[in-house]
Amino acid sequence: MKRIQLTGIVAGLTLALMGWTGGASRTQPQQAPPAAAAPAAKELSTQEINDAFVQQITKQIAGHEQEPAGQVFKNIQILRKTPAARFLLIMNLGYSQALGVTCEHCHVKEDFSKDDKRPKRCARDMALMHGDINQQLVKMQNLAPNPNGHFINCSTCHRGQIDPMAQAN
Repeated sequence: MKRIQLTGIVAGLTLALMGWTGGASRTQPQQAPPAAAAPAAKELSTQEINDAFVQQITKQIAGHEQEPAGQVFKNIQILRKTPAARFLLIMNLGYSQALGVTCEHCHVKEDFSKDDKRPKRCARDMALMHGDINQQLVKMQNLAPNPNGHFINCSTCHRGQIDPMAQAN
């Protein structure tokens, strides 16, 4: 299977989220309705934007959801063996929710495989760090028992904010 490069997807998603249907003529500009008649556009939440994006990617990888993410997507360095569908859930419900950001915070809009943005490179470093911490937690003998085990994730520190040192509102 050819690996999917996430280029052009964001542009299509942006048009879809803006309600573009493609039915308007390209030769005649559409006129906006009078201001009084225009309903207020609902601004999409970060989660709605990410959910729509993940839904679109899920359609593109149909039939390959259980294959390793490293085989389905380009430039996967962490979670390579994780099934592609689970990888998308981790990115959407793990990373983006933990930091309260859209995919574009870390990813280049035109090509998600690029490593041009510092937040993406930092997220990889942080994932390695949190893996190291979790390995140390397993070894600790003096922690109170927890039937679910002791572990941390991005939310442990970030709690929905990019800056983990920021005060919650």
